[in-house]
Amino acid sequence: MMTCHDLAQRIERLQPDATPEDVARLCLLLANRHEDLEPLADRQGLRKAWQETGLRLQLATDQHAAMTTELEELASGDPQQFTHEQVWVLIRAIKVQSQILQLYVGHPVLDV
Repeated sequence: MMTCHDLAQRIERLQPDATPEDVARLCLLLANRHEDLEPLADRQGLRKAWQETGLRLQLATDQHAAMTTELEELASGDPQQFTHEQVWVLIRAIKVQSQILQLYVGHPVLDV
């Protein structure tokens, strides 16, 4: 049975310059995404899972950055005068944050 320690060692072999934080983050994301870690014992299986997880994380990160910009603009306004569109920006921000949390905790956090 593959452990997180085994997975971390395989990740370090694939990317020797990865920081301990990056290795730990990737272990967490991969373990949350795959109930069975055994297919990740194979170099090709790990590389494919790594790429898929990396793409999901990059998408969520990009969405989060865009939402942060919109939220910063909203923060400069008066909440009592928000338009319907501004309220939808807040709702989308909640959804994006939920998606990022879902990546890290491994199950749906909020269904918006």
